[in-house]
Amino acid sequence: MPTIPQEQSHPSLPEPHRARQIAESFGADAERYDRARPGYPDVLVDLIVAASPGPDVLDVGCGTGIEARQFQSANCTVLGVDPDARMAEFARRSGVEVEVATFEDWDPAGRVFDAVVAGQSWHWVDPVAGAAKAAQVLRPRGLLALFAHVLEPPSEVADAFTEVYRQVVPDPPFDMQSKRSGVELSQAMFAKFADGIRETGGFHEPEHWRFDWERSYTRDEWLDLLPTTGGLTQLSPVKLAQVLEKVGAGIDRIGGGFTMPYTTFSVTAARIPAT
Repeated sequence: MPTIPQEQSHPSLPEPHRARQIAESFGADAERYDRARPGYPDVLVDLIVAASPGPDVLDVGCGTGIEARQFQSANCTVLGVDPDARMAEFARRSGVEVEVATFEDWDPAGRVFDAVVAGQSWHWVDPVAGAAKAAQVLRPRGLLALFAHVLEPPSEVADAFTEVYRQVVPDPPFDMQSKRSGVELSQAMFAKFADGIRETGGFHEPEHWRFDWERSYTRDEWLDLLPTTGGLTQLSPVKLAQVLEKVGAGIDRIGGGFTMPYTTFSVTAARIPAT
């Protein structure tokens, strides 16, 4: 969840899918992750199901099973793949079948699917190798659907986070100097996803979808979510406490809560049938 920009501040820093320590750090508190992270708009799930040729779904980077359970509720059969055994174990307890592997290294063992989905996770996958792997495991006309949230906290909350994050993480893995908004950064990220899909030659032209919605947060609810974001999952307890104290003070200054504007972006593409 890009509460801070996802671009790198230096050319030498790895692309997100190469930053494996961060990519596989979210299971440190899987219960909090599942509790605090938002689900996806029902209309998005419904559109993906309607555009797929059948109900068999592969969920890449399924995490604790947040989107997998939404697809199960839409009468889909879901198999999850996730590199973090801790996240996978939580998802299994919630009723989701999961295999532990990175998507690039995962063995489909001849299995094929009607849809390959990735919620808030495709930036941890090589965009070209991942799209090629998806093409291999999709049935003809099967759908690849990648989606993620972007959010724009109130300035008091965002500025407090940026100030204290720079103090406790002097060499951050993210670009804290970007002048582009979260929406602009996400649009660029999804354009890169679409380029990876095109490069495979196995899909029809990608389609971009956008869904705008809101969610209200109390101070405690937002501070519960914040430690599940990629910039904070590896902080020491002392540094994390500093971040939460500063952000909490910012929320207090605006009355102890706020309404968060969310935008959920998606790029989808149908598998071209073999000739």
